[in-house]
Amino acid sequence: GVSYKAVVFEESGVLLPAPHRTATDWEARSCIPAGTIQQAALSGGENSLCLQYSRGELTAVEFLQELGQQCFEIANVRVPVHSFLWDLIRKEMRKQLPIMAEAAQCIRAEGLQTALLGHSLCLDQQHFDVMVESHQEGVPRPNPGIYKLCLERLGVQPQESILLDSSSQNLEAAAQLGMKTVKVDDPAAALKELETHLGFPLQGFVPYTRSVRPGMEIPKDCLQEYLEDVLGAHPTAPLELRQFDHGESTRSYLVKFGGRLLVLKKEEEPPSGPSGPSVPREYRVLRALAEAGVPVPPVLALCEDRSILGSPFLLLEHRAGRIHRAASLPAVPPRQRRAWYGAMANVLARIHSLELGAAELQDLGEHGNYIQQQVETWTKQYRAVETHKIPAMERLIQWLPLHFPESQKTTLVHGDFRMDHLVFHPDRPEVLAVLGWKFATLGDPLCDLANNCMSFFLPAHFGARRGLRKCDLGHLGIPTAEEYSQMYCGHMGVEHPDNWNFYLAFAFFRRAVMLQGQHHSSLAGKPAPGDSSPKDIEFVADLAWDFAVKEGFRVFENLPPTKLLLRHSSTWAG
Repeated sequence: GVSYKAVVFEESGVLLPAPHRTATDWEARSCIPAGTIQQAALSGGENSLCLQYSRGELTAVEFLQELGQQCFEIANVRVPVHSFLWDLIRKEMRKQLPIMAEAAQCIRAEGLQTALLGHSLCLDQQHFDVMVESHQEGVPRPNPGIYKLCLERLGVQPQESILLDSSSQNLEAAAQLGMKTVKVDDPAAALKELETHLGFPLQGFVPYTRSVRPGMEIPKDCLQEYLEDVLGAHPTAPLELRQFDHGESTRSYLVKFGGRLLVLKKEEEPPSGPSGPSVPREYRVLRALAEAGVPVPPVLALCEDRSILGSPFLLLEHRAGRIHRAASLPAVPPRQRRAWYGAMANVLARIHSLELGAAELQDLGEHGNYIQQQVETWTKQYRAVETHKIPAMERLIQWLPLHFPESQKTTLVHGDFRMDHLVFHPDRPEVLAVLGWKFATLGDPLCDLANNCMSFFLPAHFGARRGLRKCDLGHLGIPTAEEYSQMYCGHMGVEHPDNWNFYLAFAFFRRAVMLQGQHHSSLAGKPAPGDSSPKDIEFVADLAWDFAVKEGFRVFENLPPTKLLLRHSSTWAG
């Protein structure tokens, strides 16, 4: 019945192997008296070499020098401690560190925090939210103060945390505070015990995935049989499933089938989007884009037989790479970020440049009145999920139909094009795959561009999507919204549109409707793909209205004097 929020890893003996266990084998091979290493490292009580090192009183070089001298005095022979250390790193660390590091990744993928208690920086810090180093804090274990400090930095209570340690003394001190403890004698057995406490697996991690959410399980036996039939393979290893931690109404799963990684996109029943079922349309679009050379995940199969998984599903090859969740691109050096934005603008232009006739997509949607249909559809969707009156939304519902563009180009549109729907090459500005084709149809390409530019106007810590509002873009090395949209127009060979603010107003109106739908679902007790609050919805609606007002004044300023008397004020300024 306990809901844990954090797992604390002790470095020595947990992430890294306990030296004395390796020492036993090494001493036998090296003809060193048994127990020499352990006695040299631990003798002396509070002044033992290990405790002096953990408190920061000895550097790593000094520790090894003192350890060698102590071993010589005990064994009366020269002990090559550097050889022992290399044995420890080469064999034991390579065996133990990967499984523990993977466990830490699985824990964070489920939304829990991780902390590292240690006295070195030899580990990859990206797996941990908090690192507490004994020698810096001056608090050696098993002093309970070190655990209190760690919990304080994690922001959790003792009963909400689990400690993994190989030392009985340390575990006892943590348990007295109220922490759950797991003793690590055998790493694999300890992880099994930890899985029991947490309720999810700690192996099989793949970036951007988590364990399958409760209520979203799919029958593995039926899927295994289907895959064997479609792919013509019969692997001996059991099929493994994980779930992607992003996505809207389509349920996306990672499938480990033999040596292959596949993506399964399952239709939600009933379809929640305003355009109805999305999986068959996505299958058709992805095949056409792949044939045209646009980077998308390779399509393997479409299954519309509901007897297998209960609803239609799409099978794709997994495309590994890096997905940037933050528009500020913190993982990319500042001087290179502009190139990443350039790659994004380029691939959007390639999508919009697809020849519809050659791709046999000319009947994917109607031509010429996309925005009118979209405004009508999303207005109906908003009314269906409305929970309270939002003044800006009411004004937008009146204003948008009065300001439709006089002409609209028709291309394939993605419908939700943004940075975190792109899989980038890990090391260079190259888009390997465009994801999230649920809303793909024929429409006005400027709607895609406006949707793509929303991150420039959303705050960095906005609940629904992390943006760039009030950020110093020059310092970050990121183009402005104007510069980015000009990049796109350059690739398309078109002028920047005069009525650009209309498209931004519509993009934020549409986003506000999506957030309202998520809020409505959460109030009804239904699982929602994202988290939104009335405050978020109203903020986005106000942003949309700000752009509507700007567009209204632009229209007003460009009207001939003779027409001003013929236009009602609501048509230009609301």
